[in-house]
Amino acid sequence: MQSPPKATSLIDTHAHLDVEAFAPDRDDVLGRARSAGVVAQVVPAITRGHWEGLAELTARHEDLFPAYGLHPVFLDVHGDADIGALDAWLSDHPAVAVGEIGLDGYVETIASGAAWDRQWRLFTAQLDLALNHRLPVIIHARRALDHVLKALRQRPGSTGIIHSFSGSRQQADQALEQGFCLGFGGPATYPRANRLRRLVADLPDDALVLETDAPDQPSVSHRGERNEPSFLPEIAACVAELRGVSVAELARQTTANARRILHLSTTTP
Repeated sequence: MQSPPKATSLIDTHAHLDVEAFAPDRDDVLGRARSAGVVAQVVPAITRGHWEGLAELTARHEDLFPAYGLHPVFLDVHGDADIGALDAWLSDHPAVAVGEIGLDGYVETIASGAAWDRQWRLFTAQLDLALNHRLPVIIHARRALDHVLKALRQRPGSTGIIHSFSGSRQQADQALEQGFCLGFGGPATYPRANRLRRLVADLPDDALVLETDAPDQPSVSHRGERNEPSFLPEIAACVAELRGVSVAELARQTTANARRILHLSTTTP
């Protein structure tokens, strides 16, 4: 596997730096990421209770960018008033996206019946909020990609990132036609992830962005550890090798994709 050159600049489009797992050493985590060439990180919220802390965190660090939303896995935490609260919050607080939002078909307790219907209502309401606020979205689509794509087809103006993409090439093409980028991280580094790695190798240059999903989904060499953004160069090196390009070229393209899809200025870190 190639080693990223020191000059390589990377953007982590998905890192939950605001969560409790990073409370003991968050500043050290940020320092390691910067030393590794991670020039910007997008931090998506998971519940309403995280918004204020996330706003304070990202205000202190110019290379951290907030996204606000209601994560589907935490369905039992979300209240009926949270959509209205999110609308008001987005009106008063800068954000690069609405997220992390989406649908989850993996957690059995929320994957059917009334809970699934509520997931759908919250997801589609947040898609509509994003359109109203002219923001991209960051989407969680675990075992629910066809349902997510259905909702997106109903909203032609929606754009953003489908996080931790693990679908088929046909599903990828549908997302790309909608104007989305696809996020790839630690799972692509596992040698047995054959279908995912073939997809990563074959997608168009403008389709991919990189992510860690820290503290979750560590890359293969950090299996069992807390994931963190400083591990992003390993993901970049793996993706570059799969695509047959240099790490520098892969970094240039994925960074440009992240800036484009999230409307990050080239003058930002």
